[in-house]
Amino acid sequence: MMSLDSISILVSSVLGLGLAIPSNTCIVMGNLDIIRKKGKLSPTDVIFLAKGMVNILLQCVMSIGGMIFVFSQEILFIRQVFVFVDTSIYFLTYFNFWLTFWLSAHYCTSITNLSYGFFIWLKRIVSNFLSQLLFLTALGVFIVSAPWLWIVFEESPFQSSENRTEASVIGFHELFSYFVPANTLGCILPFCLSLLCLVLTFLFLLRHVWRVKNNDSGSTRPNLQAHVTALRTIFFLLLISTFFCMSQVDIFFQNSPTFLTVCRNLQILSPSVEAAIIFQASNKLRWIILRRFWRKSRRNTET
Repeated sequence: MMSLDSISILVSSVLGLGLAIPSNTCIVMGNLDIIRKKGKLSPTDVIFLAKGMVNILLQCVMSIGGMIFVFSQEILFIRQVFVFVDTSIYFLTYFNFWLTFWLSAHYCTSITNLSYGFFIWLKRIVSNFLSQLLFLTALGVFIVSAPWLWIVFEESPFQSSENRTEASVIGFHELFSYFVPANTLGCILPFCLSLLCLVLTFLFLLRHVWRVKNNDSGSTRPNLQAHVTALRTIFFLLLISTFFCMSQVDIFFQNSPTFLTVCRNLQILSPSVEAAIIFQASNKLRWIILRRFWRKSRRNTET
């Protein structure tokens, strides 16, 4: 009989597939439709397109891994399977963290218009070289994720009884030496940079609203809805990222299996939630998807 944790992981895996794949496919197809009509994408749309593709792959790997964990855990003891599933999840998740940072950096440099040299340089490269930047980011994330392959292959879970204690101590030190740098570069660094961009953007908008409010010139107040949407988007993306960070801490210290299961379920459902966040952030995508569904429903009614 399956445990409650296994049932929750199975439900999250199936629900994630049913929600994340169609929604993120709509994001990808919507941006491809923009490319077909306009010939190019804005930096925001490029990042949304990359996030849609990453979320599709991530959802497939996490859901398949969750189903294998529930129905046949023996398969996960095959090191090739374990390496593929684990490394794919880490690579895609790390890349998703950096995509969130580049989106935060784009919003921050576009809204705040800071005159410091670093922000001017950042705005220039995000606006002009974003595709190349994302490729280099993916390459760097792969280099960070690749050492996990060697750790798993070198440190076999099937040790002889006399060498098991010594191997576990060596394995702990090797795991620690990889775990901390990899999660620092893949999770903590982009998370902190995104949080910094969020704080700077929020403070800039507060100062701008205060200046407009105390302006006696009688000029009309600008519409800040787009800026509020940008702040809301980054805030929710960072909120989703915190669950992965907490699960990593719990995996390493092994404090609470129940808490770890909750974080894993939320992580499995994160691609679906990210798709909803992207839809609320992009009016173009919402309009394209609604128009496609309206055309299909109209054709069905006519036939």
